[in-house]
Amino acid sequence: MAQAPADDLAADFNVAPTKQVYIVAERPADDAPAGVDRRLAVARWGLVPSWAKDPVIGSKLINARAETAATKPAFRSAFAHRRCIVPADGYYEWYDPVAEDAPRGRSGRPLKQPFFIHPADGRSLAMAGLYEFWRDPAAQPTDPWLMTVAILTTTATDALGRIHDRMPLPIPPGLWHRWLDPAAGAAAAAEVLQSHTAGELVAYPVSTAVNNVRNNGPELIVPLPAAGQPTSR
Repeated sequence: MAQAPADDLAADFNVAPTKQVYIVAERPADDAPAGVDRRLAVARWGLVPSWAKDPVIGSKLINARAETAATKPAFRSAFAHRRCIVPADGYYEWYDPVAEDAPRGRSGRPLKQPFFIHPADGRSLAMAGLYEFWRDPAAQPTDPWLMTVAILTTTATDALGRIHDRMPLPIPPGLWHRWLDPAAGAAAAAEVLQSHTAGELVAYPVSTAVNNVRNNGPELIVPLPAAGQPTSR
């Protein structure tokens, strides 16, 4: 069970970089220095390293490759000390068609088809994430810290690889504590990533309305007819 955040986020069907998302993290307990609390917190999507001079860098650090996050300067501190889970019902990925008869945009290039990808059993997806705190050097002592997050990605499973070669890295419930444990270092976290299992994820095509972040509603995840399913590349 995780402690609830002070602010509730409205349902979001089109999350984009720099928007607020929920994360689950374990932090030192306020009333027990030796213990930890599991908390549901709100963070901005796009990690801003503590050493960054400007938070705008976060818009380029929305994802971190699981294979290299432990050594990349932007992510290695968070990988060792600040790991989290980013819960979601699913995520979007875009298939780049290669067929000559694929619909084309004004540029003449084939239009990418968005797909909604989610757990086959209807449960929430627990994506591995890294979070960080950033403070403006010019901030006043009472100004709040900025909490940001990046999602770890891995090689897509065979079924999803037809759509895109990368996917968010899911953490199964049995490994949540090991992944979140702030006392565990980078080596322990790497072991969790090596032993994760994706579970069964399914994908179906959805409207290209999701391409515009101003569109936001449950109609975005309504399946389109099966025509246009990607073929193996």
